Amino acid sequence: MTEPATKVAVITGAARGIGRATAEKFLGQGWHVALLDIDGETLAETGAAIASANSALGEVMAVTCDVAAPEQVQRAVDQTVARFAGINALVNNAGTAVFKPLLQTNFAEWQRVLDVNLSGPFLCSQACAPVMIAGGGGSIVNITSISGLRASTLRVAYGTSKAGLMHLTKQQAAELGEVGIRVNGVSPGPVDTAMAKAVHSQAIRADYHAAIPLNRYGLEQEIAEAIWFLCSDRASYITGQILAVDGGFDAVGIGLPSLRNGP
Repeated sequence: MTEPATKVAVITGAARGIGRATAEKFLGQGWHVALLDIDGETLAETGAAIASANSALGEVMAVTCDVAAPEQVQRAVDQTVARFAGINALVNNAGTAVFKPLLQTNFAEWQRVLDVNLSGPFLCSQACAPVMIAGGGGSIVNITSISGLRASTLRVAYGTSKAGLMHLTKQQAAELGEVGIRVNGVSPGPVDTAMAKAVHSQAIRADYHAAIPLNRYGLEQEIAEAIWFLCSDRASYITGQILAVDGGFDAVGIGLPSLRNGP
């Protein structure tokens, strides 16, 4: 398989949030984009909306897909190749979370979070990599989380899955580099997504602000910019890295409020 004339990105969890913002960024750069999401109704609306807004640029296709189901993943990749003739980038963004204490998280909840957040990127990468190799290489970006770097309460399944995804990123980079595929991770910190706006109280937001040197939440578009960079030729010698896009959250410990408030 030769590389398609227009580059092609597969983005999972693309119906909303960071996934949608990333799709819009790639389209704006003239790429074709395959949008994958388990929420078919919202995905169809998103696909139509961003295709209309970027009608003069790349093309969009939407495929309903549970990334934890191997047969659905392979079918989605096959449909992408049939439509666009290749794949140059994969963004493993689809994720789910259960916010419960460790002792109240049941096995089914634990299993589903790991299935989507860790097995999903494994399955999608396995399905896309042969297509990338046939086209001369490509890039994979796994969306991890600051929760994979810093433990916190109520995130036993989520944080563990994201920590595992960080190591999977390095395993993939180690094995796929020789066949021309770069693999990196982006770890968002607190981001102003619809979910965050719905579940983060003013007190929680204040706590985050107190721990972030830039003193604000990130924007979905800012995460998309980092993903785009790592998939672009500008990052041609970068692989096996985890980039925290978090306003400095992971870089600091305690003391910011005291510094801001003075002695």
